[in-house]
Amino acid sequence: MAKCKAIYLRVSSSSQDTRSQEPDLKRWDSSQEGETIWFREKVSGRTMNRPAWNDLMAKVRTGEIQEIVVWRLDRLGRTASGLTSLFDELRSSKVNLVSIKDGLDLETSAGRLMANVLASVAQYDNEVRAERIRAGQEAAKARGVKWGGSKPGIRKKVKANHLRSIEVLYRGGQSTTEISKSLNLSRPTVSKIIKELKSNEIAK
Repeated sequence: MAKCKAIYLRVSSSSQDTRSQEPDLKRWDSSQEGETIWFREKVSGRTMNRPAWNDLMAKVRTGEIQEIVVWRLDRLGRTASGLTSLFDELRSSKVNLVSIKDGLDLETSAGRLMANVLASVAQYDNEVRAERIRAGQEAAKARGVKWGGSKPGIRKKVKANHLRSIEVLYRGGQSTTEISKSLNLSRPTVSKIIKELKSNEIAK
């Protein structure tokens, strides 16, 4: 039985669509040979129990899929435990995973390291976002104000989770360019942080 490639697209709510993900994925698909199956859905990434995803994994378990391609790793899910379990299952099933925007390929040792770091980053961002919402709700309640969401603000370019991820990837042998692409940070920013890490190593 010939195996297929699978492309998976996900957004979190019905008000969103997958159009921003499709151009890169269509370009990738056009460069490949053989059949490709597309899976699309609108559901939160906080759970791995999702209709289209379940259909895709059913085909993985029956040996019909040889490779899964996503636009970005967080499209698969936003919990480190769920993603890590998924990586293990795909490896045991000999199914590769490619994330286009992250430059990730699960067949390589560097790709596996990057996948686990990015999974942790995805969970961290999700938890911080939830904590920020709860804090805003409590503050608004204390002031007697009805909660309607946080006001727009200036977000720092490099967050604490980025610093930890850069350090892990740097010590894992990733280049400055590879790290900047995987974390969506500028190369000068990553280079500066790596320089500081090296300085700290010398100082110790």
